Amino acid sequence: MKLLLTSGGISNRSIEQALVDLLGKPIEESSALCIPTGIYPFSSGPEYGWKFAAGKAASRMVDLPWKSMGLLEPSVLPSIDKDVWQGVVRAADAILVFGGATLFLHYWFTQSGLADFFNELPDTVYVGWSAGSMVMTPSIGEEFIEWWPPSHKDEALGIVPFSIFPHMDVPWSKENSMAHAEIWAAKMPNTSYAIDDDTAIKVVDGEVEVISEGNWVLFNG
Repeated sequence: MKLLLTSGGISNRSIEQALVDLLGKPIEESSALCIPTGIYPFSSGPEYGWKFAAGKAASRMVDLPWKSMGLLEPSVLPSIDKDVWQGVVRAADAILVFGGATLFLHYWFTQSGLADFFNELPDTVYVGWSAGSMVMTPSIGEEFIEWWPPSHKDEALGIVPFSIFPHMDVPWSKENSMAHAEIWAAKMPNTSYAIDDDTAIKVVDGEVEVISEGNWVLFNG
């Protein structure tokens, strides 16, 4: 997969251009699937899950002018014939993944078989928002655990070798300050990035590129 790991969605022209470059064609000619799963463990989950899928969340992902848009829910995939859902996923140009509880999202990505299927999608563009980006990392750190999996570990998919501290210095969260990012990074066992909502990390064939019109910091790199 080609990855565009964002903190706040397609928030500026540079990140949008990176998305178009990854797609290899205009957004208007591309099909996408959206995944709201990570938001469900919260009391606001039903509301914000709908807002994301309807293109009404403040993430600027689903509301881009896609040729077509579908809703993909990993938690129901175990009940569906693999040939059906895998065909739908394979046909999509992009997969847009909302934020929320990273480990809940990781649990259903693995339980559904979707995580293993990612290996069969070399040309698909995966776009993550917050937890949707963090799920691709090796681990998230105890500061971001909002739902505990049965394993009681903070492990994520490990598709990329670095961790992500999202929403750096946003006005609505004191816990996402640079000072907290430094404390978090000091405890992480691997390279880590703190990124604000105007920053994304593009990963293609193991090559990492930061796309930003804002601020970001690399720790232990």
